[in-house]
Amino acid sequence: MNAKDLNNVRPADEMPVTFGIVGCGSIARWHTNALKEIANTRVAGVYDAFKPSADKLAEELGATAYATYEDLLADPEIMVVNICTPSGLHAPQAIQALDAGKHVVIEKPMALSPAEADTVIDAAERNNRRVEVISQLRSTQAILRLKKAVADGEFGRVVSADIYMKFYRSQEYYASSNWRGTWAMDGGGALMNQGIHGVDLLLFVMGEVRSVYGLGRTLVHNIETEDTLSAVLEFKCGALGVVQATTSVYPGDKRILAINGSEGSAQLQEDRIFRWETANGELPEDVSLGTSDVLSAQDPLAFSTDGHTRQLSAFVRALRSGEHNAIDAHEGKKAVELICAIYEASRTGLPVYFPWDGKMTPP
Repeated sequence: MNAKDLNNVRPADEMPVTFGIVGCGSIARWHTNALKEIANTRVAGVYDAFKPSADKLAEELGATAYATYEDLLADPEIMVVNICTPSGLHAPQAIQALDAGKHVVIEKPMALSPAEADTVIDAAERNNRRVEVISQLRSTQAILRLKKAVADGEFGRVVSADIYMKFYRSQEYYASSNWRGTWAMDGGGALMNQGIHGVDLLLFVMGEVRSVYGLGRTLVHNIETEDTLSAVLEFKCGALGVVQATTSVYPGDKRILAINGSEGSAQLQEDRIFRWETANGELPEDVSLGTSDVLSAQDPLAFSTDGHTRQLSAFVRALRSGEHNAIDAHEGKKAVELICAIYEASRTGLPVYFPWDGKMTPP
């Protein structure tokens, strides 16, 4: 069965699903390691512009290393293409894959602007293909419990919702790849690259934003994009919020998501709830407090594959059942749109109000 058949049937749970990996750098290992944990999935082909990387990964996986991206897309056995390349290639490569009849998994960000995200959405719709945007933190028990608490009013009226991502990256980190820290290929700095997962979590828990104002600056690194940013949000629900993102502060602190309401407050540290206080003084039975051992604030590769495994497992289940996949291109666009609005506010010195037309002042 090839990729074009996959949306036309409701296959059994054991139906094999075959993948092609594009971009064979570090993040590709999170995808391949996750797929090893999912029954009846297989990586059939890989491609990288640097052929030795593709050859090495292909040998490890027993897959074919293709000479060109087009060759990989021409393989009828490959149903899903996982895009693990530099950010500026995500949208154009996704469109190529969708037009070739493949489903697509895209690492963050799915695109570098709202308009570019729309081109991916359009390609998925005209080809009747699926897009899954990697947002692996959404599936942690802690974030799902926090989202439920906000929805159920366990903290009363939420008045403040903040995300603090005070990370550190060395100048050597940026120098190691010529696309990092550039507007054309990274789409932004501390917020778009390192901070997008936190922005996604904030929107996942709190819902839509009414307005935003922000200031982004390059204070430490020799890069085009910002390494230090602060923004103030007003959510549609009336709550106010703060977004802080850096790659400039040593040694880097663990990401904090803070929710404060009229009857209670909670804080998430990376993937663990470490504060939960409500007016009734009771800790729910399904809430356990602790601290996280995730160190990605200091090391970009210091996180487990668990989140990728959960998300890719859910995506494979959706393909096999014919059900909608939860983190599709429309969901992936939301964080990109808010980040770009913050950048626009920083460039113009004016707030951005939603709905926003997505027009951006050039960097």
